[in-house]
Amino acid sequence: MNYNIEVNWDETAGVWCAVCDEIPLALESNSFDALIARVKIAAYEILELNGKMTDNIKLCFKTIHWESIA
Repeated sequence: MNYNIEVNWDETAGVWCAVCDEIPLALESNSFDALIARVKIAAYEILELNGKMTDNIKLCFKTIHWESIA
């Protein structure tokens, strides 16, 4: 099963955010790398608790970054 994780930078809060409604999961972290690590652990635990864990779980991280240039 594949899960799409949307990752974006929250300029106001100064944190990276990861969201996946399918798992369900929502996390924040100051560091992008720390967020990815947290998502991997939390996704596994949530899927296991909800009885959705299979042998072939894949997480696809989609990063969204908006930048003002003018």
